[in-house]
Amino acid sequence: MSVSNITVFMPSVLTLIGIPGLETVQCWIGIPFCVMYLIAIIGNFLLLIIIRSERSLHEPMYIFLGMLGVTDIVLGTSIVPKMLGIFWFHVPEIYFDSCLLQMGLIHTFQGIESGILLAMAVDRYVAICYPLRYAAIFTHRLVIQIGALVTLRAALLVAPSLVLIKCRFQFYHTTIISHCYCEHMAIVKLAAENVRANKIYGLFVAFIVAGFDLTFITLSYAQIFFTVFRLPQKEARLKAFNTCIAHMCVFLQFYLLAFFSFFTHRFGAHVPPYIHILFSSLYLLVPPFLNPLVYGAKTKQIRIHVVKMLYS
Repeated sequence: MSVSNITVFMPSVLTLIGIPGLETVQCWIGIPFCVMYLIAIIGNFLLLIIIRSERSLHEPMYIFLGMLGVTDIVLGTSIVPKMLGIFWFHVPEIYFDSCLLQMGLIHTFQGIESGILLAMAVDRYVAICYPLRYAAIFTHRLVIQIGALVTLRAALLVAPSLVLIKCRFQFYHTTIISHCYCEHMAIVKLAAENVRANKIYGLFVAFIVAGFDLTFITLSYAQIFFTVFRLPQKEARLKAFNTCIAHMCVFLQFYLLAFFSFFTHRFGAHVPPYIHILFSSLYLLVPPFLNPLVYGAKTKQIRIHVVKMLYS
């Protein structure tokens, strides 16, 4: 039997079925997802407004926080509207090119978020370990360069995966994606051709981004702890430690969800598909939802300006 008799040639439309095994309760699952998305959008926009309007917050740490807010808004908006369209309005179809665009946006902004978390860790490392040189090192020009470099790195690493799918694959086993959004491996698994290069490149990008960023974030916080615990005064130690609590909370929830999603997808053969899809969806939704709440609660300057804004 020829390949063309059992496969689809260059499909123009794909179908996202949502969460396999939970189709009957997807409409209810969409409610907390929608609430998290709305809180993420409102919270991150509020952070951006405060950071932009208050000149006292025009410092590297808050500029990086603003970049993180923009990233979270784009990341959430890339998946939730289509996801709710599947759950609530039964519109599972998506154009093939739109699916690739969604995949590109998701993975690019995941990479950008990881890079920004690394930049924030290095920023705190310099501020605590070299306070007298901090202003000279972290200039506004350097912050802009770091933002551009993080964005360029993510785009350059994700672009080849799009090209490999678009240019290498012509025949597909099916047009049905067992997922609620377009993800790299979910699309690759549809192909009826050799997908080895795509799998290898996907692992390469994951380990390059997560491995590099996670290593240097861990080293930065380890050095921060060593420096903080050597401070002679207890008040100074608490003050220095408090500046890092919010960053550590965001860092931990981002990477713990990321690694769980990554390893269950590739090595969890006995994990039910709906468990993987739920956790991979939460991995994309929880950071944008929690980040403004964590920084709003743990960062004194932002908390003060939020209260001012509410009172006014």
